[in-house]
Amino acid sequence: MLKLKVFAFVFITGTIIANAQFTETINSNRPGQSQGAFAVGTGVYQLEAGGFYGNDTHELRQTDTDLYGANYMIRAGLLTDILELSIKGRYQVEETMIYQGGQNRTYERKNFPFNTIGAKVLLYDPNKNGDNRREINIRSWDANQKFDWKRLIPAVSLYGGANVTIQDENPYRFEGESKYTPQVTLITQHNWGRFVWVMNFTAEKFTETYDNYEFIGTLTHAFNPKFAIFGEYQAIIGDLYADDIFRAGGAYLITDYLQVDVAGLANVKDTPSRWQVQAGLSVRLNFHKDTEFKNLSKEGDQRRARTDQQYNF
Repeated sequence: MLKLKVFAFVFITGTIIANAQFTETINSNRPGQSQGAFAVGTGVYQLEAGGFYGNDTHELRQTDTDLYGANYMIRAGLLTDILELSIKGRYQVEETMIYQGGQNRTYERKNFPFNTIGAKVLLYDPNKNGDNRREINIRSWDANQKFDWKRLIPAVSLYGGANVTIQDENPYRFEGESKYTPQVTLITQHNWGRFVWVMNFTAEKFTETYDNYEFIGTLTHAFNPKFAIFGEYQAIIGDLYADDIFRAGGAYLITDYLQVDVAGLANVKDTPSRWQVQAGLSVRLNFHKDTEFKNLSKEGDQRRARTDQQYNF
């Protein structure tokens, strides 16, 4: 009950102090694995999906696994521009070859490694009321050239959800693991002109025997309003699996409501060594309506927010 009260307090106070910036341009989390701090906005619905192909080779087990499948994420704004509901998941097929009994044997498993239902709320936006805007010193040129420490203040969001296993027998669920396991992510986002730096700190399955913790850092650079590239580092810490994964790729904005992307990943160990390539798209349906108050500053906010927020993969 105490945990529920604390979450309710964070949620309510976050709703009061935060203020999101709705933009007319699609704001997608693809093709990286991190979530951006900002919600899509009320009346906005997004589908972000793509396919992947890769290989895992385990040196100690002497296995060679080809894998392919699809990732998806459905996002929707609810009640306020700072609140977002989402469903995300992956369907994966693995074909593993192992040398046994003097011959190569192939084993297959396929299912959803995860399906997660959750909500994200923006707790703090440094751009609200110009909190992080540099004050111009009309008396000192040197003062205006110094580093502005306020630029280090990020937007902050909190995500909470549940991993749901639909089938009773799922090869990706460990023995004794519940069908419903928790996931919590603290999200920070820095907007520095054409650069966006996003960090995700995630704890999941902490109610189970084998819990899991992750850090993801994603740096994005927009060359122009239509094309951007990213680099990403993911650290996975768990009793069953730990890894350091690196990703890179890019995205292109075909229209304000349609984005395509490509990316790849690799790790640095051999238990297993991994690589993957992927491609996908993000589609947006926009039924957003501004309040009368927001309309007063809509044009200026959109110009500033488009570059800052649309490329937070």
